[in-house]
Amino acid sequence: MTELSIGEVGTGLSVHALRFYEREGLLVGPVRRTAGGRRRYAVLDVQWLEICVRLRESGMPLADLRRFAELVRQGPGNEAERLRLLDTHRQRVDERIRELEECRSLIAWKTAVYADHLERGEAAGLWDPTAENRSARA
Repeated sequence: MTELSIGEVGTGLSVHALRFYEREGLLVGPVRRTAGGRRRYAVLDVQWLEICVRLRESGMPLADLRRFAELVRQGPGNEAERLRLLDTHRQRVDERIRELEECRSLIAWKTAVYADHLERGEAAGLWDPTAENRSARA
């Protein structure tokens, strides 16, 4: 079985973050250690860490991730609770995506306004905070 040192784990997590994940109970199993006390990660540990990284990148709260890891460690029989936890998080992600799409639409509209004005040579005065008459042209 291939095992990796803490520095060889390629999840995008720093050594400090890996130690944090371990301290916070976010791993599904104990990390094996060498006789000298150095951490050794199995392939399954790395695969789990990759899931954790994605869940955190998507905004899952640490408490939810901790609970999810706890449920996985408990083994079979709590799949419905795992599903509820993940589904709730997916709903939050979907809402954030909708919010970002609205932001993107506004940005696309503003870039089109600026591009149009620049193309026509009429960009002067497009949102000039020093102008007395602050129009809605911004």
